[in-house]
Amino acid sequence: MSKVVVLKCGGSIVDELSEPFFGSLHELKKQGYKVVIVHGGGPAINSVLQSMNVQTQFINGQRKTTKQVLDIAEMVLAGQINKQIVRALEQNNLTSAGIAGSDGGILTADFLNEEELGYVGQISNVQIHLIKTLLDGDYIPVIAPIARTEDHQTLNVNADTAAAAIASALGAKKLLFVTDVPGILKEKQVINHTTPDEIEEMIGAGIINGGMIPKVQAAIKSLSQSLKEVMIVSGQSMFVAEQSILGTKITMKKEAAFK
Repeated sequence: MSKVVVLKCGGSIVDELSEPFFGSLHELKKQGYKVVIVHGGGPAINSVLQSMNVQTQFINGQRKTTKQVLDIAEMVLAGQINKQIVRALEQNNLTSAGIAGSDGGILTADFLNEEELGYVGQISNVQIHLIKTLLDGDYIPVIAPIARTEDHQTLNVNADTAAAAIASALGAKKLLFVTDVPGILKEKQVINHTTPDEIEEMIGAGIINGGMIPKVQAAIKSLSQSLKEVMIVSGQSMFVAEQSILGTKITMKKEAAFK
């Protein structure tokens, strides 16, 4: 299919997406790209769990998901956050459709570790028919990271993993991680291009720190034979200028980069 770009919006940036961000989506569409958005919603889930006095814990960065936590996560992700993004897109004259990965068999998953983590899935298959149908109708699909097992049990899946799997299945040209900064910064300047090895060095040197560490680690994990380039871009400013996407491009090796 024609050029596809997948954007992963973390739960912490959803409330901060700006007019220039939506202007960038218009620019991508003008350049012939089909746009897909996959989103998280961790902070909103935490807020609802807290308001309902539901205890939750994290094991190796994964939320332990009981049946009650799963119901709340699905409600927040496929309901509140998904429709919030759709509403913002529509307000900025971008036609969109909010769906969950469990719709139309998009994301099939197996239990990651049912005993330790409960209803948390690892993606085993991606079916792109529904996404392609929406793209062909000039909609921006907005996808919540909810999956189903072969026997139709709902599972919560990591949004970074979901975005990477969907990007690979669609043969996307790029996967963009949308954050609250314009890219990886060194001495307040955006690093235009880097590699996993260089990122590890920058983490060790303290150049990459705090909340940027999990973002770059998720970006690195997304690289594969089919997805050779990921980028970290801003959700608070224009990230498209003429024919270029502004941010930090990450490839396995610099000589392996493609344009």
